[in-house]
Formats: sequence, structure tokens, C-alpha cells
Amino acid sequence: MIRASSDLEIFLISDEEMRVYNGKSVKLEPDFDGSKIHPDIRSESELSHLGKVALGRRGEESEENRSSNAFSTGQSGISMLDQAQSLIDDTSPSAFPLSPAPLCRQFWKAGNYDDALASKTRIQNYKNHLHVHPKFLHSNATSHRWAFGAVAELVDNVIDEIQSGAEFVLVDRIPNPRDGSPALLIQDDGGGMDPDAIRCCMSFGFSNKKSKSAIGQYGNGFKTSTMRLGADVIVFSRRKDTRTLTQSIGLLSYSYLARSGLDRIVVPIVDYEVNILTGKVEPLFHHGKESFLYNIDILLRWSPYSTEAELLKQFDDIGSHGTRVIVYNLWFNDDGTLELDFETDPEDIRLRNLNTSNKVNSQKLGSEEHIVNKFHYSLRVYLSILYLRIPENFRMILRGRIVQHHNIANSLKFIEFILYRPQTGGTVEGQVVTTIGFLKEAPRVNIHGFNVYHKNRLILPFWHVISYCDNRGRGVVGVLEANFVEPTHNKQDFEKTSLFQKLENRLKEMTWEYWDHHCGLIGYQVKKSPQVPVALKDSSYNVPKHVKHEPVRLNKISNFAGVKRAQLDYSSLPARGNQRTRIGPDVTDGGNSLEIQPMTSRVSQLNDLEEDVLLEENKKLHARCLEHAKTVQALNNKVLQLNKELEVAQCEYARMLAELEYLDVVKKENNVA
Repeated sequence: MIRASSDLEIFLISDEEMRVYNGKSVKLEPDFDGSKIHPDIRSESELSHLGKVALGRRGEESEENRSSNAFSTGQSGISMLDQAQSLIDDTSPSAFPLSPAPLCRQFWKAGNYDDALASKTRIQNYKNHLHVHPKFLHSNATSHRWAFGAVAELVDNVIDEIQSGAEFVLVDRIPNPRDGSPALLIQDDGGGMDPDAIRCCMSFGFSNKKSKSAIGQYGNGFKTSTMRLGADVIVFSRRKDTRTLTQSIGLLSYSYLARSGLDRIVVPIVDYEVNILTGKVEPLFHHGKESFLYNIDILLRWSPYSTEAELLKQFDDIGSHGTRVIVYNLWFNDDGTLELDFETDPEDIRLRNLNTSNKVNSQKLGSEEHIVNKFHYSLRVYLSILYLRIPENFRMILRGRIVQHHNIANSLKFIEFILYRPQTGGTVEGQVVTTIGFLKEAPRVNIHGFNVYHKNRLILPFWHVISYCDNRGRGVVGVLEANFVEPTHNKQDFEKTSLFQKLENRLKEMTWEYWDHHCGLIGYQVKKSPQVPVALKDSSYNVPKHVKHEPVRLNKISNFAGVKRAQLDYSSLPARGNQRTRIGPDVTDGGNSLEIQPMTSRVSQLNDLEEDVLLEENKKLHARCLEHAKTVQALNNKVLQLNKELEVAQCEYARMLAELEYLDVVKKENNVA
């Protein structure tokens, strides 16, 4: 059993001895992390299936005639797997009937199942402890209103594994061997999980991610995301240490819990150890053979695989280390179709029946195919912008094709970089460099907003911080990584703290500042006297009387004087000190000390920009002239050297010719004599 909090518990069956209930002795042992192991409640339908093992009761209708039997191997020389084979015939495809789907296949209605059939069994001496009801799995998953947000959580876990050597994440559709229905596969080649780690993964509230760059932090994402996508999930994980190779299988099944009438979450897990030299797979009996058989029985009845051999075969695709997550019994829409669409595009996963109100209204047909519209329903597009930076050796593979990373900043023109340092009580909470500009398609598309990342992960895509009804701010897009604000646990928004409010106010000002001084570049009329942004009047903080006014010059990169703007690596901008682009005076807000920096005239700024560009180009041309002059000088020196060598060769040739003529004369004289 894993404790999720001081009084909230979830039961991992593999951590428990098989025991006898209702007044009979119960054996307790410490689990792997030192907390007490509490007996779980098993339904009548589960225990009746294990009649040969005699681990529980027969059924509610024969409660009075319950009896327990001692487990016996029958033959001392038979291995545990052989005993399991005798109990469960792996060779018979009908050994287990088709595992039933959840009571309701629509996610938003699945939490309303009737639990009147829940087991009435209670465990003595544990009345002071709370336990997690299976309905919590569903209610906890409702935090993900958008299915792709749940997929992103699973991909986040792989991104955090990059530091452990992960080089790819594979997202694909596979058939459920039971009935051929679609299942969602997420697989990686990270470090994998050992028996202890998989128990933490499948429990609530455990997170061992200590890295400051880790995306996950609450230890809750795996449960919420998998239960949002489907009713059931099975996890295969293999981990290789210096001397050991372990592999574990865990099942989190809402179908099993709901149909069995359990009143608490029960998670069957089995572990194996692989002999590195011989390749032989042996089961690990952490808490007895009976516990292992009980867990494998539930896995074979409620997972997509009906035999132990089929379960173990899944590790063939993992390799020496990694994790394979399969979400099955995927949720349906209200119209009876799968929520995830695997048919429309064989290289993508899409969302069916997407509400068109999610799309940004556009006056141009082309904008409907823009990334800002497509990421709502195309997983490939969403994954392409999900992370600000991706290591070169890491690949996201969706349905057999690599997802091409897309940096939104590369889609902007007339770019500026603005530094912002928020303060609280006089203390600087952090700093962020915002890349801001117009979309390259502006003004033909009506798309705008800020893309806010947190620890490299996209939280708010194309966030509208102002009203665009009067076209002011139209086409202005920004990209920033704000690590000083905290995201909500579903990673689709930020906590509404004072720091977040300050950031929102600053982005409003930034949008209006940029628009008022650049809108002429995309065909709009520039106001001669830009007004002070309204946000300063309506913001949550008051501007004190001793406001400090300092001029600020917006830094610009444009296409003036025919000079083509260089392509920048925006993800590494702060480290590139040799760029001509300057990050100007920053805006600092905090308490009663707010610096508001009014803008100089646009004309003077454009003149300054043109002058800077010409000076820079002049320097480049001068440097090229110097290089050419050096090359000419070197060539001239080479010519002089070759001429000298030629003169020497000609003199030598004349000498040898004269010597040859002399020899001919001497030869003739000798012949005459």
C-alpha cells in the first residue's frame, strides 16, 4: 500500500500478503517505504475466480458458508510459473472472457455509475483511515477538459526522462488484442521504473523529480491524464541497473473497479527479474506467491492480454530500459464516436467534433489552416509547439513520423526583445525576455496573443491579454518563458497570483506599445501621439505620485535599406551578446516603485534604426574590403616570388644550354683527332 497523504490511501495489491477477512487474522508487514500495509477489500467476483487458491469468499449470496483454504503447491518441485499455469491455462484463448468495458463509455458521464453493489466488507481497526474511492479517478481526471492536455502530461514525463538518456517518445494507435478496438500507445526509451518506482508512479502524490527543470512536480499527472483518455491503462516498465534487470507490470483499471463494486482503488502490480547472462525471466515474490498469483489473475482478466506470455512479450519492444504505456477502452463522444480520431489523417491523431468556437475568427480563408487554429484539434501541430527547446538527439514520433519542432518566434517579423523584471516587496522575483513581433502573414490573418512557456513547456498558447475588437494589437504575437509564475496542476493555465496579474498587465502595455509604433509597417495608420495604455489606469496596482519617467527606445530589427534581417536562434537569445539587437532598459514593477518608460517619436527611432543598419553594413563591407586587400597583397607577393623563381630557372636553363653546346664542341674535336 502506498500512502498518498497522512490519511488518504490507495492499495497496491502487490504490496500485500494474501489474508483472511471479517474477524479472522490479518497479517501486516512493512512495505518498501516503511509505511504500514493495510489489507484491501476484494470483491466477491474476484475471489470466486481464485477458488483453487482459496484466498477469500465465494459470493454474497453464500456469505454464511464462506470458508478459507491454505495455499498448497501440490508438488514441491514445480516452479511458481508452472503453478500459475495450472491455475490459469495460458494456452486456452477462452481462459478468460472478454474484459468488459466501463459502465459508460462517455467520459463526462462515466462518473455516475451506481455503486450500490459495492462490497459491504469492512476491515476492523481501520475506521480512522480514509481511503480513495474509485470515483476519484474519474473526478480527478475532469481537470483535463481538453484531451490533448492529457496527452501532453504523458509526453512531459518522457521529456523529464531526457536527463536519464531518453532519446525518443513514440505516440501511436495500436489495436486492443481483446476486441480490436483502438488503444493509445505512449512509449519511451528512458531509464524505466524499478518495482518501487512504478508503485510511486501509480499512487497519488508521489514525485521524486528534484531537478529544477523538471516539468512534473505533483506526482498526479499520470493518473489524471490516462484516466482522461481512457477507462483503463496498463504500464510495462523495464529498468537496468549495474547488476539487475527488472521489469514490472501495473494496471489502473476504472472498468475493473467499477464493475467489481470496489469501494477503494486497488492496483495490481507484478514484478520480474531477468537474468542478464541467461535471459531467463523469474517472478519476484515481494509479498508471497499467493499475492503474485492474485495480481496476475486480475491482469489477465482485465488487461488487453489474456496470457502471461502475451504480457511478457510487450517487453520485447522496450529493449533494455524504457516504459510502455497503453491506454485502452478509450472514451467516446456523446454521439457514440471515439473522442480521438485516428482515421482522418493516418499520420496524426485528431479530436472529433471540435467546437468551432475554439478557432480564431478570420477574414481570410488561409488563416484557418494556421497553426493557431490547427493545434486545437491536431496532435502533431500541438506537439510541434509544446516545448520551447528540444535537444537535437531527441525525437517525438507520432504515428511513425517524426514531429518537426516549430519555434513560434521564427514565424514573426519586425521583432523586438523586451526585458521584464517583476518585483514583490522590493525583491526581484525573476526576469523574462519577451520576443514580440507581427506574424509574417499579418495583416492578412487575424491572429494574435502571447505564447507563455513555463520550464520549457507551453502553458498558454496565443493568450489574448487585450481586446482586439478595434484592431489595435491585431497580429501582434509574443513568446516568453515565465518561470516565476506557477502553472495549475493540469498545466493549461497559471495560478492567479499577484505576480501573474503583474505579468498580464505588462503584456497588455507591451502589446499596445508595440502596435502604436509598428502598425504602419503592416499598413495601418500610425497615430502621431500614442496614448498611454489604458491598462495603466485600470491595473490592479496604483501609480504613485513619485513615478519616475525615463525615455525608452524600442529596439527594432527590420528590412530597411534593403538589408535582410538575419535569422536568429531565439531559444538561445540571452546568451548571444554579439547580436546587434539590444535589450533596452527593463521595466520593473514592485510595490510603490513603478517605473513607466514613455516612448520617443517613431520617426526618430526609424532614423536611428536606419543609421544603425547602415553603420553595421558599412562595417561589414569595410571588413570585407580589408580581407580582399589582404588577399590581393598575398597574391602580389606570390607573383613576385614566382617571378624570382622563374628568373632563377631561366638562368639555370641558359647555363645548362651553354654547357651542352660546349660539350658538343669538345666531342667533335675528339672525333677529328
